[in-house]
Amino acid sequence: MDRVRIDDVENDVQPAAVMRKLTEPLGLTDVAINYYELEPGDSFAFAYHSHEVQEEVFCILSGTATFETEAGPVEVGAGEVVRFGREEFQRGWNYGDERVRAFAIGAPLEYGTQPKLRYCPDCDAETEGELERIEDPEGEEVVVARCVECDTETGRWHRGSMDGEVP
Repeated sequence: MDRVRIDDVENDVQPAAVMRKLTEPLGLTDVAINYYELEPGDSFAFAYHSHEVQEEVFCILSGTATFETEAGPVEVGAGEVVRFGREEFQRGWNYGDERVRAFAIGAPLEYGTQPKLRYCPDCDAETEGELERIEDPEGEEVVVARCVECDTETGRWHRGSMDGEVP
């Protein structure tokens, strides 16, 4: 048996106020699990994306998450669970006024390829994006998204709550 206190796991750099990766601390080998807290305007993911081999399940504990999907937006409220199949595009947001708390579970553990689509203002289109973890001038870890077509920065995130709109 492995046991971990969620608050003891380090908060990761994500487009969410809180994202704690529980997979490694629990010693999981076949499934990924992450804990999220999204403030209004936060997102579960850096981009509209899919996973080649992984299914994803989101269990909403509180608040309401809205998932962008190919069929349009889907609201998932507290006490509800939603599953996205392999290669099914989605990105979840907190468009409400209250904090969203949720678990994300993915199986198998590996993603395979993971296309990430983001709007690029220079290309004026949704384009494939690449993510890079870097250290900013203050020595803090940040994640930067860049358009693969023109190398324009399309998003930048730091650890914890981000004031204003999440890219």
